[in-house]
Amino acid sequence: MKPIYLDHAASTPVHPEVARVMYQMLLEQHGNASSVHTFGRAAKKIVSGARDTIAGFLGCAPDEWIFTSGGTESDNLALFGAAEASADKGKHIITTAAEHHAVLHTCSELEKQGYSVTYLPVDSTGRVSLSDVEAALREDTVLISVMYVNNEVGTVQPIEEIGRLAGELGILFHVDSVQALGALPLTLRELPVDYMSFAAHKINGPQGIGGLYVRRGAPLAARQHGGLQERGRRAGTESLAGTAGFAKAVELAAGGLGERQAHALELRNALLTELEHRIGREAYVLNGNPEHFVPGIVNLSFPGIRTDVMLMNLDMEGIAAASGSACTSGSLELSHVLQAMKLPEEVLYSAVRFSTGLGNTNEEIRLAAQKVETILKRLRK
Repeated sequence: MKPIYLDHAASTPVHPEVARVMYQMLLEQHGNASSVHTFGRAAKKIVSGARDTIAGFLGCAPDEWIFTSGGTESDNLALFGAAEASADKGKHIITTAAEHHAVLHTCSELEKQGYSVTYLPVDSTGRVSLSDVEAALREDTVLISVMYVNNEVGTVQPIEEIGRLAGELGILFHVDSVQALGALPLTLRELPVDYMSFAAHKINGPQGIGGLYVRRGAPLAARQHGGLQERGRRAGTESLAGTAGFAKAVELAAGGLGERQAHALELRNALLTELEHRIGREAYVLNGNPEHFVPGIVNLSFPGIRTDVMLMNLDMEGIAAASGSACTSGSLELSHVLQAMKLPEEVLYSAVRFSTGLGNTNEEIRLAAQKVETILKRLRK
């Protein structure tokens, strides 16, 4: 049986059209976009064109877009950059206990530098309450950071409501949108957000490149120093193949959003229906918010079967799934997101994330459900 990849929330296969664009860049372009000669100007045109394309599809101005090495750098640049630029106004930051470690570890580092961080709880579905955000506000609050879509359970946060609250009080607002791009409609100029983080490899683009949206007027202190690339906000020679590939991936993801959403929902429903038919609804628990979610991420617990045991057996059956964030699942640590949701122990210790995307079919989903049934029967004997 051909291996079945159900870990698209970790990383996605590169779209053939993206690969073709990148291959062309690698073969034909080698100039430095900071050089003034013909080769340099050609390189600059590629980077500028990619920036224009992404800005056009995401609804922002080209000068509000910064190319980075990925979502982690984008989160780091936003949090460190906004905090440092606003330190004279206050040193209090609000985030949630269910954020990606790229945000949580950055906040931890900021605490070492003298900042105060409030980690808000989430409910049993992984959603933060607007009233909790409001209650955590202080006179010295300068920044709020809440992810758009949780990478482990797919829960969508009330970003617009939080953003409006922050805007009314003059507080900066950062959103990790790594899992939202390609899953939800995004028009940045219409969102009450100051900073948004993105990564190309979550939307069938290349690994190693991402972006940070910075609203005009939002303060940002540079973290990487050297040249004057990205308008002095992020030094370093731009990746021609990376920027061009990212732009193509955004074009495909944004242009085909409706189709992507419908396909993801079809696969989600197929998985849940097939599992209910094969093992019974009482044999698994669906984790996440039943109303506010993206369909491409399905987090399921199989009480009585440890996560690592299930993942190992799935892998032996040719099914690639995960225990949560790709940045920690390699060590099979207990999910901090599910812990923040305060789930029962039998649910917490048996959770598996299935995430779908490009290339997945209904037949693959049926086969995956069949393998889950086989594994459960074998292990529960």
